[in-house]
Amino acid sequence: MSVVTRFAPSPTGFLHIGGARTALYNWLYARHMGGKYLVRIEDTDRARSTPEAVQAIFDGLDWLGLLGDEEPVYQSARLERHAEVAHELVKMGRAYFCYCTPEELAAMREEAKAAGKPMRYNGMWRDRDPSEAPAGVDPVVRLKAPLEGSTMLVDHVQGEVTVQNQQLDDFILLRGDGTPTYMLSVVVDDHDMGITHVLRGDDHLNNAFRQAALYRAMDWDVPEFGHIPLIHGPDGSKLSKRHGALGVDAYRDMGYLPEALNNYLLRLGWGHGDNEIISSAQAIEWFTLEAVGRSPSRFDLAKLENLNGHYIREADDARLTDLVVDGLGDISEVGRSRILKGMNGLKQRAKTIVELTENSAFYAASVPLPFTEKANGLLTEETIEHLKTLTQRLEALPDWSEEAIENAVREVAEEADLKLGKLAQPLRAALTGSTVSPGIFEVAAVLERAETLARLKAVCGTAQ
Repeated sequence: MSVVTRFAPSPTGFLHIGGARTALYNWLYARHMGGKYLVRIEDTDRARSTPEAVQAIFDGLDWLGLLGDEEPVYQSARLERHAEVAHELVKMGRAYFCYCTPEELAAMREEAKAAGKPMRYNGMWRDRDPSEAPAGVDPVVRLKAPLEGSTMLVDHVQGEVTVQNQQLDDFILLRGDGTPTYMLSVVVDDHDMGITHVLRGDDHLNNAFRQAALYRAMDWDVPEFGHIPLIHGPDGSKLSKRHGALGVDAYRDMGYLPEALNNYLLRLGWGHGDNEIISSAQAIEWFTLEAVGRSPSRFDLAKLENLNGHYIREADDARLTDLVVDGLGDISEVGRSRILKGMNGLKQRAKTIVELTENSAFYAASVPLPFTEKANGLLTEETIEHLKTLTQRLEALPDWSEEAIENAVREVAEEADLKLGKLAQPLRAALTGSTVSPGIFEVAAVLERAETLARLKAVCGTAQ
């Protein structure tokens, strides 16, 4: 059997973090098994399924590298097919028209409530002749669900799960206006798309038993299921926006790399020994459903940030430069060239692309530089005098290399009876406008002679 998985989001907003993990697991399992991964947009809720929301989902999947192997299926384009299956079940005697009035359904609800039981349709039209139907009621179509015995599913994550069939009422397939319900649409689409494995959040576990009954009513093969525990916040409660339940686009805007987010989401509920840093190729090789845990995982933004720092350090300098330049906006080619040249030093301490962009800005800045309060505090009359001496020494350097620059700074510091840091830090402030940067000798080498001297002279001249 060739494995076919699917990710089937409802486009009522962004691609949230839980959905991204579900997509990743489906993509990985299909790749691991040499199968196919598909995407279906469940857009039957026309009021909430906006084109913008659909595009947001595709943008998120594209950024993560999780677009489907084929063109996406839109559920809204298949309503006639869904209705066709419901009517076929009626002809087979496995579904029926239900003419319950709103008042009768309300009475059932009140009776169940009084008995402290969940609402279950009592089957009053299961075996009645439609000729007895009251006037003015648009019937729904209900499945004739099994009434006795039990249904057992072997779930790839949850193990064997059994439900008594008396808990599964005759659920609705078609509404009174002829539109299909979610339960019908999902089963028909999964069957027609050849889905062999349905991997999704465990909040859908109860649906699996009703869907299995519908598959069997149509004499279709029931797919294999894997219901993945949901993601919780660090405090163990349901994940919310305050924990990090944001759209994938928000993580991109916050400066996370897609490979870092994929790695983090992979490990958020799945494990392979003590491995924390897992490449895409390793994930495909190692991923099995048996290694998915049964307990909810806890989202930890600090862990994601640390992981992101690792991937930034491993990333190609030219790629990072493009991301930084996008963030900085309109900068000169010279500024871009400096950032690229200095990227290896810049990326060593950055945790996010936003932080990397902020830390890179000084390379693209023009004289006079903006100064932080701390940097400004280092530029005293005394340090300015030392910087004037250093400027003259640097002007005379025959070789503009990191080593030559460092030697010059050390010589000036020794002559003034200063510890190296007492001169290097004011130099950092003068060249970057900050107290934090890559190694200051590296910075001067990247800026090159003319720009380094221009920045020093601007500071020394301002203090006169």
